[in-house]
Amino acid sequence: MKASVIVFPGSNCDRDAAVALEAVTGTAPSMVWHGDSELPESDLIVLPGGFSYGDYLRSGAMAAHSPVMRSVAEKARQGVAVLGICNGFQVLTETGLLPGTLMRNASLKFVCKDVHVRPERSDTPFAIKYPADRAIRMPIAHKDGNYFADEDTLDRLEGDGRIAFRYCREDGKITEDANPNGSRRNIAGLYDESGRVLGLMPHPERAADPLLGGTDGRLLFESLINHLQ
Repeated sequence: MKASVIVFPGSNCDRDAAVALEAVTGTAPSMVWHGDSELPESDLIVLPGGFSYGDYLRSGAMAAHSPVMRSVAEKARQGVAVLGICNGFQVLTETGLLPGTLMRNASLKFVCKDVHVRPERSDTPFAIKYPADRAIRMPIAHKDGNYFADEDTLDRLEGDGRIAFRYCREDGKITEDANPNGSRRNIAGLYDESGRVLGLMPHPERAADPLLGGTDGRLLFESLINHLQ
């Protein structure tokens, strides 16, 4: 699997994503600077976590206008898998590749801790390896992770099966107290219409090695390999 990781000014999880990808695939991904207008041949494009452009204006707003994002959007339309993690999720909404927006956490505070999320589907390139309805543990680290969309959009996302992950309790139950940021309907991750673009607030790359405290995130990358190779 050939992967590319986009690097923006302020990215701080690009190396984390690269290390996880190389550990799982055996091949180092291409690190692509945001100012480049072309992408190398890729089966997967990762928009990493961090604080692109210092989160000025809105999180992801300036990164969405980086030259490389035109190529990312074109590759996505051609069917290349795209994974936006945390700030990458914010960039995907700012580019219009995913609907809605990520607002300030309901607590108005930066939240950094492990959470449990539940995959809503196990038939997409990102979730094949996840057992249905099993809670998985991954860390979050954000202040703008509160997913918002209007009711009509949320109903459409529900009906189209585009909600990828929801915040849940350790037993898998979706409850208000399991929601760390106020996201509508406990949404932690979202697919585009094709199921090949995923925006995800938790960090799978930080849960891909036993030394990091868990390996639930590794299954996401293994799912991609299973689907793409």
